[in-house]
Amino acid sequence: MLARRTLLGAGLGAALVAVPMSARAGTTSSEADLEARVGEVRYSEAEWRSKLTPEQYEVLRRAATERRWTSALNYEKREGTFKCGGCGSPLFNSSAKYESGSGWPSFWQPLPGAVTEVTDRDFFMVRTEIRCAKCHGHLGHVFDDGPAPTGLRYCMNGVALAFEPKDGTAA
Repeated sequence: MLARRTLLGAGLGAALVAVPMSARAGTTSSEADLEARVGEVRYSEAEWRSKLTPEQYEVLRRAATERRWTSALNYEKREGTFKCGGCGSPLFNSSAKYESGSGWPSFWQPLPGAVTEVTDRDFFMVRTEIRCAKCHGHLGHVFDDGPAPTGLRYCMNGVALAFEPKDGTAA
C-alpha cells in the first residue's frame, strides 16, 4: 500500500506540471490571435538572429527579461522618441517617460497604435504583456500602478528599445 505522503507528493507534482501547461495554452491562443492582427514587419528566425544582438533576440523574440538597472535608457532624459529595437517603429515619446524606481525604463502612455497587449500567464500569474504592433517583438509589461494621467506603468526592457533624440544627435 502506498504511503499517504507518496500519494500527496505525486498529486502535487502532477498539479505543478498541469498548471504551467494550461497557463501556456492560454498564451498560445492569444499569440495566434495577435499574429493574425499584427506583424507588418516579418523576418525569419534566422534573419532576426542576424539582425539583433543575442540579448535583444532573447528579449524581443523569446520574451526574456533583462536584468534591472542594466539599461542606459533608464537615465535617458533628452527629448526624443523611444523606438522598437527590432524594427525601429516609434513606441513612446520621451514626455511620457518617468522614473518608476523599478529598474527598467517606464512610461505612462505609448504612442497611438504603437503597441499591442497580450495576456501573459507565465510564472503562475496573469499579467499584460506589451508587444510592438509592427514586428510583434516583446517589450515588457504594463501595470496599473503608474502616475496620472493614465495610472499605468509601461515597464519596458531597455534592450528592446532604441532612442532617437529630437535634436538628431547620436543616442
